Amino acid sequence: MEALNLVLFVVEAVAYFVLMVTLLHFRHRLGLGVFLTALGVMHFMETYLAAVFYVSLPFGDVSPGSSVFFSGKLMMILMLYLWEDAAAVRQPIYGLFLGNLLTVGIAWVLQLHQPLQLSSDQTPDVDFLKEMGWLMIWGTALLYVDSLGIILLYEKLGDFFRRRVVLRFIISGFVLLTFDQVGFFAALHYFLDVPVAVFWGGWKAKMLAVCLYGAMFAIYEYRIRRLGAAAAARSISDVFGDLTFRERYNDLLERTGRDMLTGVYDRTRMELEAPLMVREALRQGLSASVLIIDADHFKDVNDGYGHLQGDAVLKSIAARLGTTLRSSDRIFRFGGEEFVAVCPGTNHEEGLLLAERLRWTIATSVKTPDGSPVTVSIGVAAADEDGTSFTTVLSAADGRLYAAKKSGRNCVVGRSGVVNSGKPADPPVNAIG
Repeated sequence: MEALNLVLFVVEAVAYFVLMVTLLHFRHRLGLGVFLTALGVMHFMETYLAAVFYVSLPFGDVSPGSSVFFSGKLMMILMLYLWEDAAAVRQPIYGLFLGNLLTVGIAWVLQLHQPLQLSSDQTPDVDFLKEMGWLMIWGTALLYVDSLGIILLYEKLGDFFRRRVVLRFIISGFVLLTFDQVGFFAALHYFLDVPVAVFWGGWKAKMLAVCLYGAMFAIYEYRIRRLGAAAAARSISDVFGDLTFRERYNDLLERTGRDMLTGVYDRTRMELEAPLMVREALRQGLSASVLIIDADHFKDVNDGYGHLQGDAVLKSIAARLGTTLRSSDRIFRFGGEEFVAVCPGTNHEEGLLLAERLRWTIATSVKTPDGSPVTVSIGVAAADEDGTSFTTVLSAADGRLYAAKKSGRNCVVGRSGVVNSGKPADPPVNAIG
């Protein structure tokens, strides 16, 4: 009997793999939804079989629902990631998790009804619904962690076995299904009083299933898909970001708080981020410079050439600021024709050099429609030399901007006064890169 059960175990694993990989292989013709639906529709059966249906194998008592079908589902999720991307694989992860929460919620609401008993053989089993509900919630929570974990581990193993795709596939399955066996058996033991001996039989069966799926995966990869080179390496943080929708949040955040005209960050974004940038620089023992840049005589540009030309000048100024500042710096539109640059890791002297480079770049590259140069005045202050909060440093820079305007404009003013003015023939030395 044990030998027959083992043969059936292998047949079930092969049949599951062949069917699911066929759907995955033809996903562009059939639609990915067919594969995802087939992946999710068996979840209730898997959980039910794991709770009540066990067979005897040579190495112990096991449940095919857990050892064959759940293990296969997890390996299919990893294969989906390998052939698509993290954005695709998160669909079944979240769909299964939220779908089973909904299923359990509906089951609990149904218990409020007074059902009819049509016959003695059709009595609703409310206790079964409760037990299965908690098991499904726990099982899908584990599946969520398993799915993220198996993908992240697969990518991490790429640091050591970049071209050993099958080896990474099998090791990832061994580790995460061991974790899953511990977690799911704990729930079975708690809710259904399943004996401890079943744990070891189930663990061995899952390891056998991984070996079977790994072997079939290798055959498919190298005989059917003819995989040539390993996939390009991705950082763990990028993969995790895709799996958890973090990249959607980052994209939304990146597009939120932008000035519609110039494309730089707006004042609201400055009030949120600039204090954090200054505080973090000081925490690391670094300085942070704050520059206020104001376009000189900008009202004359608007009055003389119209607001559309004035807008074009502002866009050009913002573009020059963006290309001259470093990637670690942030530029914000403060209001009207004023911009604020926050430059972490930059002391006051370096901030003055950067400000002079900005002034020179704009004076030599931004022009009005008649070819006249557009100039800017800049006030510079730094933390912690001028204060330890962004507001204090900004206030100091604002005062120096006012001094720059009084000094004839087209100049940079720091703590010691005017640094430079006029139109130099050569660009200033950029001491901070």
